[in-house]
Amino acid sequence: KRKRVEEIFGWLKTVGGMRKSRFIGQAKTQMAAFISGAAYNLLRIAKLSDSGVKA
Repeated sequence: KRKRVEEIFGWLKTVGGMRKSRFIGQAKTQMAAFISGAAYNLLRIAKLSDSGVKA
């Protein structure tokens, strides 16, 4: 389970742009993290959908 969690944080830091916050304030930084997390979830859903489709 730890590996799965670490993959998420690794993606958020490298691809999601959460290595260093560009925003001032906890609320704005938290919203950016939520949006990045939502983007990651959408990518996971897309990959799951593609893996089930057989042409």
